[in-house]
Amino acid sequence: MILSAENITISFTEKKLLNNISIFIDNNDKIGIVGINGTGKSTLLKILSGLETPQSGKVTLANNTIISYVPQHPVFDKDKTVLDYVTENNKAHTWDIQTQAKSLITRFGLNSNDNISQLSGGQKKRVCLVAAIVSPANLLILDEPTNHIDSEMVEYLENYLKNFKGAIVMVTHDRYFLDRVTNSIIEINHGSIYRYNTNYSGFIQLKTEREEMEISTDRKIKSILRNELEWLQRGARARSTKQKARIQRYEQLKSREYFKADEKVDITSVSSRLGKTIIEIDSISKSYGNKKLFDNFSYIFTKGDRVGFIGKNGCGKTTMVKIIAKIEKPDFGTVKIGQTVKIGYYHQELNLIQNLDQTVIDYIRNTAEYVKTPDGTISASQMLEKFLFNSELQYTQIKRLSGGEKRRLSLLKVLMTEPNVLILDEPTNDLDITTMSILEEFIELFDGVVIAVSHDRYFLDRTVNRIFAFENDGRIKQYEGSYSDYLLNKPKEKEAKTKTDTKTSSYKPTHEKKLKFTYKEQKEYETIEFDISALEEKLSEIDSLILKNSTDFEKLTELTKQKEEIEQNLTQKMERWEELEELNNKINAQKN
Repeated sequence: MILSAENITISFTEKKLLNNISIFIDNNDKIGIVGINGTGKSTLLKILSGLETPQSGKVTLANNTIISYVPQHPVFDKDKTVLDYVTENNKAHTWDIQTQAKSLITRFGLNSNDNISQLSGGQKKRVCLVAAIVSPANLLILDEPTNHIDSEMVEYLENYLKNFKGAIVMVTHDRYFLDRVTNSIIEINHGSIYRYNTNYSGFIQLKTEREEMEISTDRKIKSILRNELEWLQRGARARSTKQKARIQRYEQLKSREYFKADEKVDITSVSSRLGKTIIEIDSISKSYGNKKLFDNFSYIFTKGDRVGFIGKNGCGKTTMVKIIAKIEKPDFGTVKIGQTVKIGYYHQELNLIQNLDQTVIDYIRNTAEYVKTPDGTISASQMLEKFLFNSELQYTQIKRLSGGEKRRLSLLKVLMTEPNVLILDEPTNDLDITTMSILEEFIELFDGVVIAVSHDRYFLDRTVNRIFAFENDGRIKQYEGSYSDYLLNKPKEKEAKTKTDTKTSSYKPTHEKKLKFTYKEQKEYETIEFDISALEEKLSEIDSLILKNSTDFEKLTELTKQKEEIEQNLTQKMERWEELEELNNKINAQKN
């Protein structure tokens, strides 16, 4: 066992988040923590990491346990470059760590020389992930590790964690990720925890069985209570020891805490009528500098459309939905919006809630006091109740809510506008699995158009029937079906695979012939790290020149083109270094 947390209790204001719970972590545990937003998942991770102290209980680490913690929303104390932050705790193996770090930084779509203070929230999260992977930790504690990274990076992280030689404790909403990585699920429910030694699919089955057993037990106890109450009401004298014991038994059963079912978000379908013309996109194009996001894209939305936009970070998905919502303009082409269309746009940025000092109910009432549903008119307060904001929470300041509760509140605000076109930009970030499941059910019943930008594979499989994949060259390719259908039907990258096979084929031993570098490979291996450093220095020089020439459009265009060429060359060098490093490790293994 490498960590034990015993009899942990912690409260927030008058709400008890964790009530005398205990967790024990072994070397090979890969634990996923689940529960509704606001139940204390992130707080528990901070306690396990030693960043917060519980009001009672203790956390004990075994000798030689090294923890690497990735927070949900990283905050950096001072200005550093990406590379400095990633390698600062790994000075013992500076050269190896730096080379590995540079490769991973590039793989995660970052630049080693960028200043962290200049990065977006999503980029900062990726910096923390790289630092965690590079670190010598034997216990990874990860809070929403898949937020703000695209599907390709999620799959890379998934494979890395599956093969990680150590323990992992993580909070994530990504159900496929949980299913494929974890071997144990801890559920937080009403201050207590339940541990299931299985992955997410097994957890769902065992949780259902547990709840059915508890409900059955409660029914039996209530039946016994009725019989005991009848006995007491008959006025039986309580003089004998047997009679006194029966009264004590009644009191114990009466004070027993009964099973509490999970609270569920109840999203009533609210939407306004949709006419024949919805949204017509005609030959739109958009670029930033020399970077072409998409070119000559056309599509006509029809009633019942469930469309998913996928692609790497920075490929233009969010820009596309902003153009559809008339927040941004395309460089070329037009977007026609029908007269009856009412767009509800759920942003991925939490900072859109301007006044965090206002109460939850005032925030919703500023949108609407009442909404019409198929079941009648519902007040803002009643809608908040359906979204798990009880009367106490409704008069709480927004700044006191958890990140997930703020997102749930933002989602409700969008639905209170009664949209008939729902645009969801990364809706699953920071939402708990229960809320996501109900949102998916809502989308199934929603009598309008849904456009979703998401990297959540499970969510896309549940909600969309058409995929638009954003390619690197500005093209957008259409695929019919869910995300899983897209994976089956997308073109295989035969050229890249053939290239990789060609590079690695000479490394495979024939019979008992030992692996070794060719003369050319040996020379390349000896100099490639210097080549990488030179390219990074050149990239840094270009960045400085870009800042100096920010008002000279012609010069800026030239420098931007140079930067793209260097970055492409750097990526190729990093990939080649990984291949040579792998071969070198295999050669050294033969000597042992």
